[in-house]
Amino acid sequence: MISISRRIISLKVIIITVFSLVLILLFSCERKIDTIKKSEILTLPSVTARGASTLFTDSGKIQLVMTFPVMETYNNDESPYSEFRSGITVSFYDGKDEPVGYALSKYARYTDKKKLWELKDSVIIVNENQDRLETDQLFWDQDKNLIYTDRLVKITNEDQTVIGTGFESDPRLEKRKIKNVSATIYLKDE
Repeated sequence: MISISRRIISLKVIIITVFSLVLILLFSCERKIDTIKKSEILTLPSVTARGASTLFTDSGKIQLVMTFPVMETYNNDESPYSEFRSGITVSFYDGKDEPVGYALSKYARYTDKKKLWELKDSVIIVNENQDRLETDQLFWDQDKNLIYTDRLVKITNEDQTVIGTGFESDPRLEKRKIKNVSATIYLKDE
């Protein structure tokens, strides 16, 4: 009889020990969902696209093709924006079969409410006439149809290279103005 009661007591001890260990394990484990704060979720992109292209048309004719390795859109921000951390390339077609110009940079950001593009890091714009604009940072205000920068710019065409600080122009680089010209280099002898 003593051996049966010892077995029952041993069994009860084992059950209590196992139950205690299970309770300890359950209460010591963190719930992963509780560790992610709501504010952290709001800082994540709403949309992420990788290796994509966007085609813009007007009346069935291609106007431009925008390609990018990664685009992240943040809609939870007070001022929603899209960010292109790995750069962007835009080919302008203006209804033609072949591109008539292009723009590229190693970083870009588009702010929805302001309709403002910011291109940074090795910005290059080439228009229909093969005029080439180079700068470190460039803004394009779509509402005003204006591109501008307060940084150093270099514009090269077949005749000359002009270097200066500060720049404004229409997006086609036809009505351009360099604010502080520091050098003009003529490429052709007269």
